[in-house]
Amino acid sequence: MATVLVVEDNPANMTLATFLLKSAGYVVLSATDAEAGLALARAEQPDLILMDIQLPGMDGLQACRILKKDDVTREIPVIALTALAMKGDEERIRAAGCDGYIAKPLAYREFLATIAARLHRTPV
Repeated sequence: MATVLVVEDNPANMTLATFLLKSAGYVVLSATDAEAGLALARAEQPDLILMDIQLPGMDGLQACRILKKDDVTREIPVIALTALAMKGDEERIRAAGCDGYIAKPLAYREFLATIAARLHRTPV
C-alpha cells in the first residue's frame, strides 16, 4: 500500500485530498505547513508528496527544492498542488524540482489518475 504525504494548509482541500486518497486505498500522512511536511518526509519516507505551493511561511516550491537536495528525500516524487495554473507556472514548478502538478480545485478522476500514474498503479 503506497503512502502519500499531503502538505496543504487549507482545511477543505486537505479533507478532500485525504478522503480521495484513502478511498483509493492509499495511506495518508498530512502536514499543514512546509516545515512539518519536510520533517514528515524525512521521518516517514512516503512514496509520493503532494505539496501545496501557497503555504504559510516557507512556500511549497522552496520546500520542494530542499527535498530534492536532501539525500534522504531526493528520490520521492513531489507533485505540486496549485491554483496557479497559468502560463509559465508549470516551468516555475518544474524548475523548483516538482515532478508534476495538479491544478485546484481538484477534479477527483484527474487527481487520482495523476497519482496512480506517478506511482505506477492502476487507478481505482
